[in-house]
Amino acid sequence: MPQGDQQSGPRLTLEQVQTARAALEDAARPDAAAHQRRRGRWTTREGIAALADAGSFVEYGGLVRPAMPGMQGAADGLVMGTARIEGRAVDIVAYDYTVYAGTQSANNHAKISRMLSHALQHRLPVVCWLDGGGARPHDMKVEGRGASHTFVIFARLSGLVPTVGILPGRAFAGHANLAGMCDVLIATRNSTMGMAGPPLVEAALGVRLKPEEIGPSDVHHASGAIDILVEDEAEAVEKAKRYLSYFGPPRPSGEAPDPTSLRSLVPDNPRRAYDVRKAIRGIADIDSVMELRGGFGRAMVTALARLDGRAVGVIANQPMFLAGAMDGPACEKAARFVQLCDAFDLPLLVLCDTPGLMVGPEIEQTGLVRRSGRLLSAMANATVPILTVVLRKAYGLGYYIMGSRPFEPSILLAWPTAEFGGMGLEGAASIIYRRELDGIDDEEARTARHHRRTEELKQYNTALEVAGRFGYDDVIDPADTRAILLNTLSTLPTTPPRALRKRTVEPY
Repeated sequence: MPQGDQQSGPRLTLEQVQTARAALEDAARPDAAAHQRRRGRWTTREGIAALADAGSFVEYGGLVRPAMPGMQGAADGLVMGTARIEGRAVDIVAYDYTVYAGTQSANNHAKISRMLSHALQHRLPVVCWLDGGGARPHDMKVEGRGASHTFVIFARLSGLVPTVGILPGRAFAGHANLAGMCDVLIATRNSTMGMAGPPLVEAALGVRLKPEEIGPSDVHHASGAIDILVEDEAEAVEKAKRYLSYFGPPRPSGEAPDPTSLRSLVPDNPRRAYDVRKAIRGIADIDSVMELRGGFGRAMVTALARLDGRAVGVIANQPMFLAGAMDGPACEKAARFVQLCDAFDLPLLVLCDTPGLMVGPEIEQTGLVRRSGRLLSAMANATVPILTVVLRKAYGLGYYIMGSRPFEPSILLAWPTAEFGGMGLEGAASIIYRRELDGIDDEEARTARHHRRTEELKQYNTALEVAGRFGYDDVIDPADTRAILLNTLSTLPTTPPRALRKRTVEPY
């Protein structure tokens, strides 16, 4: 048969393809958009439009349908593709709650696995819009496909590229699993999350609960599962963009704060607390500080910031909670943050004001031995520059962990208010002078002698005395802190582009 006479199957017209593509848009699905409005939520495509630079989103797999015959659902409940966010290439995966409650299916698992593999191949940051109710059990099997690779591939992105989760509503089962593996999870205040949704909870425990009763945002913020709590999707998008900016190229030089405010920050009374966030803001570029996990491990502040446009990570003891003593949550929070900064080559600024690790029978029941060891190990194995500033108390193993001399910080500074000691000096006086004190029968006289010996130890361990023994590189005017840190950073070589992953970041 002549070639021109060969029969062929029906050919699609351009109009048919355009119609299929147009059916994915919100304008073609007014009922779905109205459903989101009733939930007080954006549509998934509105979320992507807010995230991505205008005109930059290229969708992958939009024409995919549910695997089960007869089922319909735009993009099978997962909108994904490449985009630019403030000029930087990213991959976006976004579950659509209006399609079978955003559940995970056989085909949208294949889709997201494709997108995550794309991110792995091209080393692109990933933003996950996580709004869904877990697995779609009647649509999870496709002949010959086997188990999904979604979660394994996502885990392999750890430490290779930044991963950001946005939780605008509900995240159960697989969605919660992805949320828990993100470097940072940003959630709206009225969101909820759990490893199982209401049907599975009822089947397992015999208790019928509403989704919001299983894992409300305040619970997860306090537990450390949520890094940043926001009011709505608009704020979540702003925070996601800001977070990603710290892992991109340096920004233009930032505006400097008034350095003189630092001179009066630490109270004259060593027992009085102050908010260490004021120290961070007094050193960093104005409006450049982004705190992570503010509701968890409150004896420690972890934050991203900029120094003259250069991104740095900050860990700081918080005297407002436990007087800055380091408990298990504080150590774990700081350890993971150190891993994050090390993985992406952000220098670490350590602000120390701690009476040491928490002590006592109750704290030992929390596993502090291991949890403090986790922070020490993270600091010891980090290869990024460490810049340490002792603001006030530098006692015991707490100070040792907080960027002391054995970690070979690029610079180790102290403010005039710095106090040094192998342990709390009152306790040290009790141990060192025990025989002397035990030999004094009069309680008032013994207390006076203990006070005198404590004052002697304090004088021996002032900032100037410790600097005289070369315990610090220098004791400085607090107002000079930013300038000295900037000069120090300018002398350190920048890290060349990395071909391979340096390390993973533990999920918790």
